[in-house]
Amino acid sequence: MLSWEYPPRTVGGIAPHVYNLSRELSRLGVKVHVVTCDFPGAPAHESDRGVLVDRVDSYSYPTPNFATWISMMNVNMQKRAAEIIRSSNGRIRVIHAHDWLVANAAIGLKHMFRLPLVSTIHSTEKGRRGGIYDDYQRMISSEESWLTSESWRIVCCSNFMVKEVTEALGVRREKIDVVPNGIDPAPFRGPLDTAALRATFARPDERLVLYVGRLVHEKGVSLLMEAVPSVLRRAPAKFVFVGEGYLKENLINRAKELGVSDSVYVTGFLDSEQLRGLFRVADVNAIPSLYEPFGIVALEAMAAGAPIVTIGSGGLSEIVQNGETAQFVQPNPASLADGIVAVLSSPSYADSLRTKASKRISVYSWSNIASLTTSIYGRTLKEYDAGSWKPSSTAQGARGS
Repeated sequence: MLSWEYPPRTVGGIAPHVYNLSRELSRLGVKVHVVTCDFPGAPAHESDRGVLVDRVDSYSYPTPNFATWISMMNVNMQKRAAEIIRSSNGRIRVIHAHDWLVANAAIGLKHMFRLPLVSTIHSTEKGRRGGIYDDYQRMISSEESWLTSESWRIVCCSNFMVKEVTEALGVRREKIDVVPNGIDPAPFRGPLDTAALRATFARPDERLVLYVGRLVHEKGVSLLMEAVPSVLRRAPAKFVFVGEGYLKENLINRAKELGVSDSVYVTGFLDSEQLRGLFRVADVNAIPSLYEPFGIVALEAMAAGAPIVTIGSGGLSEIVQNGETAQFVQPNPASLADGIVAVLSSPSYADSLRTKASKRISVYSWSNIASLTTSIYGRTLKEYDAGSWKPSSTAQGARGS
């Protein structure tokens, strides 16, 4: 597997996805080798529950922008992955790429060793930005198109993403498999001093409204901030924003302008244990995303028992259902505030949302996700073995077979 992020380097949802999927595949007997970026303090090579992880140097080159950095990262990633494939004596049979950021390395390895390429498209540039408006975005979109055209199979996390990939990237529907993201509920259900944790973030008389995610436009964080005064007029609450992003300072300044700074806490990143605890003590988990290919945060809230209030955009509407496992609202501050207050003001409704969400979480177990993924690998290899596209004698020699 190739991924630009892998714990402890966690930028978005790709890192936990690759981490959990690779470990579960290993448990099922699939030999998995992850090649990813280095991270300060993380080992260059490690074995994690059977998953072999190689972190390549991606920081020592002077790069004027993110695109150049990605290009250099791919050079190093391809070099190390090629060494691994050559030394595997033919045991590595599928290359699995996660998103456009590793496209160059993945496609190069595909042709170097004539191995089938499977790609998971976690989102598209067009979807994230609401369109393609400049050359930088065109570059990313072209990388996405190139990766999907070179892939034997493409994995999407939701039917919403299938539609987006077919329309934005021109991919044939029959080439795509739907495999949702997963969740391990166990870490959300262990012993916890809930009173002490809650007191760290809110007073005893305050209800706790939690947001977890990147602080960027498409996640709808600005809508949530604008909803704060309306909620506070009807219920004492503390709004806790967990995450980083280019809107962080804007949110802090806007809270001051709205006169609600005392009721808003922008934490930045939190460690996994504290974050899981926050989900468990939250009275509401607000997910105001305007664009959401899937919505792992919804699974985390469901596992922890945090009632969800959401716009239900994109793949979220495939995970939760309005009035059953979540309270849906319209994409504006007034509706968002009304939805939050509806949950805060009715303990019985909040409990109903928790109970029904908890029953549904088993659908998203990593064992199910890994089983679906192995089926995709199996189909890919069956078609590959039956076809004529195979390594040349030179490439076979390079692979050591």
